[in-house]
Amino acid sequence: MLVAPDSPAPVERPTPARIGRPAIGALGVLALALGTLQTVVDPARPLLERELGIDSAGAALVVSTLLVTGAIVAPIAGKLGDRYGGKRVLLVLMALVSAGGVLSSTAPNLPVLLAGQTLQGAMVGALPLSFILVRKNLPKGQTQVAVGVVSALFTAGGVVGTLASGPLAENLSWHWIFAAPTAVVVAATAALLRLMPNDVPSEQGTTIDWAGVALLSATLVALMLGLLLVTGNAVPPAAVGGIALLVAALAASWVAVERRAVSPMVDLRMLAAPAMWSASVLTVAVAAVSAMLQTFVPKLSAVSGDGYGLGLGTTDIGLLMMPASIAGVLAGSVGGLAVRRHGARSVVTFGTAATVVVLLGAAALHDTAWQLVVVRALAAFAGALATTALLASTATAVASKDTGIATSLLVVIRLIGAVAGGQVAGSILDAGSDPASGVPAEPAFVAGFLVAALVAGLSLLVVHHLKKEVQP
Repeated sequence: MLVAPDSPAPVERPTPARIGRPAIGALGVLALALGTLQTVVDPARPLLERELGIDSAGAALVVSTLLVTGAIVAPIAGKLGDRYGGKRVLLVLMALVSAGGVLSSTAPNLPVLLAGQTLQGAMVGALPLSFILVRKNLPKGQTQVAVGVVSALFTAGGVVGTLASGPLAENLSWHWIFAAPTAVVVAATAALLRLMPNDVPSEQGTTIDWAGVALLSATLVALMLGLLLVTGNAVPPAAVGGIALLVAALAASWVAVERRAVSPMVDLRMLAAPAMWSASVLTVAVAAVSAMLQTFVPKLSAVSGDGYGLGLGTTDIGLLMMPASIAGVLAGSVGGLAVRRHGARSVVTFGTAATVVVLLGAAALHDTAWQLVVVRALAAFAGALATTALLASTATAVASKDTGIATSLLVVIRLIGAVAGGQVAGSILDAGSDPASGVPAEPAFVAGFLVAALVAGLSLLVVHHLKKEVQP
């Protein structure tokens, strides 16, 4: 469980095996390839619609399938990695992802492509498993830096996927947007099999809490599907309450089962500890704010209103957003180092406070392209810095046997926060749109920036619950 100020000192773990740069490099390449696979579909949606004869809803379902599967697999993978060893579970997971890549790249129709994406959704579980490996195999003081590097490379893969999708699909075929990254996944996995030492399982001789696994999976499926349905405005308002009640009932049942389990899926004492719940709240806030900006800035760049908006096309908007992607990758790279030197609390406080300042500035200054570029890049840097600090803090603040499950929960929570933030942003713009033209008025964008600043500002109230220094 979490190391709290009044808790007994954690049991010292054995001296980790020194792993060389080739092993870390293979882990980094794998993260890069997985990040690429996660984003290649978005730019290729119109092409997939034409080639497979599907509508926009079908193309959106491809992305949704990946998200829902990832939300289910991540905590299960993290827990199994804690129990049976991170390397062992990672290899199994990458076999599923590789099979999904082959299936997706050869899919003749939508159902087969969805089956492939279901398997590829397992990629989300790779992050917590990577954190298990770096914590168990790196010497003291280097885990935070490695967590930041792996996270940054996963983010960088997202940038690569967005940029490479079009050229691959147009110059070769849409099949290659899945085939090329999958080939890299296979190669990196083979390198990890040879270079990464086997990590000793943290838990042995205990039964698996299958009831807890099933109820947690059901809760996450209901929550993710509910958020996606609400985001797509596909359900009437009355149904939203029904979805909320279903999620609450499943969550309550899961908690009841976990309280009685001898070896629970998730130690509820860990979730209740200040360092964990505060990291969860902050992760939701950071992800929601990032998703809100991801909605506001492109929309403001595209509209051409009376005295506001830039009227840019899709290509120009992509170029305008590129500095933000680069800033996010850089922040992830230095975030772990910053945590090691200054502590997670200081890094998260700086990143969150800087986000508030940037958002207040955006509410006042958003008339030119350079202003939007600066706003999005600074916010992306600050948000990625805070996210990396939260992952690094959690990966090392919990007991070694809980590294996988704790970080996987943060990964899922970040996904949920992003979906919720996107929905809030869309609702703000819809409420402030002109009834005739459907174009959001300038006050709607100003209100959106201020609401995002308020969310970030309120999250500062829980920063002090983070541990000032992380436990190696």
